[in-house]
Amino acid sequence: MKNNELHDRRLQATPRGIGVMCNFYADKAENATVWDVEGNEYIDFAAGIAVLNTGHRHPKVISAIEKQLHAFTHTAYQIVPYEGYVSLAERLNARVPIDGPAKTAFFSTGAEAVENAVKIARAFTKRPGLITFGGAFHGRTFMTMALTGKVAPYKLGFGPFPGSVYHAQYPNELHGVSTAEALKSLERIFKADIAPDQVAAIILEPVQGEGGFNIAPADLMQALRALCDTHGILLIADEVQSGFARTGKLFSMEHHCVKPDLITMAKSLAGGMPLSAVSGRAEVMDAPAPGGLGGTYAGNPLAIAAAHAVLDVIDEEDLCTRSAHLGHHLVEVLNKAKEHCPYIADIRAQGSMVAVEFNDPQTGHPSPEFTRQVQDRALQEGLLLLSCGVYGNVIRFLYPLTIPEAQFRQALDIISASLTR
Repeated sequence: MKNNELHDRRLQATPRGIGVMCNFYADKAENATVWDVEGNEYIDFAAGIAVLNTGHRHPKVISAIEKQLHAFTHTAYQIVPYEGYVSLAERLNARVPIDGPAKTAFFSTGAEAVENAVKIARAFTKRPGLITFGGAFHGRTFMTMALTGKVAPYKLGFGPFPGSVYHAQYPNELHGVSTAEALKSLERIFKADIAPDQVAAIILEPVQGEGGFNIAPADLMQALRALCDTHGILLIADEVQSGFARTGKLFSMEHHCVKPDLITMAKSLAGGMPLSAVSGRAEVMDAPAPGGLGGTYAGNPLAIAAAHAVLDVIDEEDLCTRSAHLGHHLVEVLNKAKEHCPYIADIRAQGSMVAVEFNDPQTGHPSPEFTRQVQDRALQEGLLLLSCGVYGNVIRFLYPLTIPEAQFRQALDIISASLTR
């Protein structure tokens, strides 16, 4: 089987709206390595878009899935419940940074988690309004597209979107947006668009994913918590991409002294299996009536089993500490490359949630062209990198946190060469 043959078949069989980055096709994978159908080997610094913090096919995850496979694969939790769902909810309730008793509901995708967080927030507050931020990415369903703060390619041709959604500015020092200006944009929303007593929730990513790995400043989080407390608004942390040891903590919100009312999670929760969750204050989570939450596949038994194994791996292999260790070394390489690469405008990192942003050194404008060059150079050397950012001028690094040290150093050498040649 050849990559070009599969490429031709893909063009005939699947719609162009499903964008595909790579021109090769996966055959097998192990930890941080992917092999294509022609036997070519790649170091995976994409990890299925932050899904594989514990790597491809971790033995503990495989073992957990196999064990569950021999018991049962599906009952629909709402019809016949099972202990794994309950015990995983208990484990998350004990660990999410939520004040007071917490409860958790499971779904299948990150977008589903965000949609259900919105439902829960509206049910609890009896209010319609939602405030999110420019540069945010919350999903591709209609509600989550409305929340997403990036038009191309996610919103093009798909409107109209659900109403009562408003976008504030997200702090971004490189692009001249301070925390004070972000908070002023919230004040303008309250003056021009919706009264605060009609807002159910403010939702944000503690570290923006698709938006470019922009890290929420501590003073923004403190101000949002105070604002929400003053007006009876819920604060929702979207940790779909930032969760499960990626930032050096189990959740990025643990870097802050304030806590959200609801947290959404998915991606690395189940090591490659489709599982998402909403955790939150118990009284908030209990707002929807019985039957208001759920889904046929929500909390699938195989995915639940995988998630238990993921939490075990994170603890047993101390992946939070390793995340900080790997991220530190990557930032060192990027800072050294900056001395010889005038395109590097900013380096942002929280643990192993690391990104580098490129601007044209002559104009100061974002440079998606140079970003693509770096991606292409790395790919030629067998390293898979992802871009992001509102202007497509950011490379994000999403290696498995279980990557072997020697392979990680090899990848760093490729990155350094790709930036400076």
